[in-house]
Amino acid sequence: MARMDYFNKILDVFREVTPVITSGILTVLLLSCVLFGIQTYFNFTQEVFSVGASVLANGHLHRLLTYPFYHRTLAQLLSNTITLVLLCGSVEKGVGTVRFFFLFILLSTTTGLFYSFLDLLREESSRSNTEGLVPVVLACVALTTLHTKMTKGFLCGVSFPTMALPWVFLIITTVLIPRSVLLCNVIAILVGWVYGKGWFSLLDMSDTRAGVLEKMLPFRLLRSFSAVTFVPASTEERRKTLLPQINPTPGSYPVQAYAPVSSINTTDTTAMMYEGWQNSTSTLPSPTPTLHPHGHGSAHSFGMSHGHCNHSHLPHSHGQL
Repeated sequence: MARMDYFNKILDVFREVTPVITSGILTVLLLSCVLFGIQTYFNFTQEVFSVGASVLANGHLHRLLTYPFYHRTLAQLLSNTITLVLLCGSVEKGVGTVRFFFLFILLSTTTGLFYSFLDLLREESSRSNTEGLVPVVLACVALTTLHTKMTKGFLCGVSFPTMALPWVFLIITTVLIPRSVLLCNVIAILVGWVYGKGWFSLLDMSDTRAGVLEKMLPFRLLRSFSAVTFVPASTEERRKTLLPQINPTPGSYPVQAYAPVSSINTTDTTAMMYEGWQNSTSTLPSPTPTLHPHGHGSAHSFGMSHGHCNHSHLPHSHGQL
């Protein structure tokens, strides 16, 4: 029994650390795995799915849609998968699943088109094709930095300015992820910033349009899956999905006890209800002079002036009988 409790604790910690997989992220990962299996089985060449100068030279525009899902090696697929899950989950949660697909296609095709054009201008010996999810991920990170209110971000305990985070991830992905092309990643960051500035507003999708599309196939099918989270397009529904309302059971929160009003004996007390609790308001008597026998009268008046207590004594008066 103790082993099961220990295993459940480890499982709970793992669930808290692991990011939530949403419908959009899962769909992209499945397409990448399917395309990797097809490429491995049929042994296609790199020029079939990747982007480069041949996209514009030969008119193979379909590669602008396929290159993010194409990975030549298993190590490249795993590293791109981890990068996507860690850095792009917040984008889908912020805009919804339907708009995430739209952003993914828009950012990937724009980045691939600009890279193909620049690669066409280079010498033939220095040309290189590129593929993978890293360019789209960096574009999403650049887009997020323009819409966040945070001025600094933390990575491995080190503080960085928010606007510098895409370039930090650029260096990390270029060094660690295999077959990562530096020029394409730089273009992806610039494209993400351009979109974040609103220069693609004519191509942007509204929440109303996204709400209509999510009721159609295949988004309606994705929404029916309960194993993964489908993020709605509406802001209110998205808030309810990501931040569910907590209904605590009675007695789960401590309640402060108050003394009953009946136990307090005060004069001129008027009982009244305030927020469900009985409250009493009474007028405290003001200090009055104390009369002493034998005609001696004394009064003490206390006044606060600059934090000091001033005492003024009335002189004694003797009355003649």
